[in-house]
Amino acid sequence: MASKRTTFTLDDELADQARRLHVNISAAARQGVADAVRAALAQADRAAYQRQPERLDPFWADAEEWGEQ
Repeated sequence: MASKRTTFTLDDELADQARRLHVNISAAARQGVADAVRAALAQADRAAYQRQPERLDPFWADAEEWGEQ
């Protein structure tokens, strides 16, 4: 997977704690962004469904009945 270099700011105290605890800041940032993207996609999906919920399609209901006969 290709990577893109980026920069962000971090509170000094938090950065110091991470270093003392041997936290890989880059890996933690990647995981945090991945989690935030998944949450945003899920929220967007829920919002889209709420704007336009699925409706029953009579064709498929008939097809299911025909298949069970």
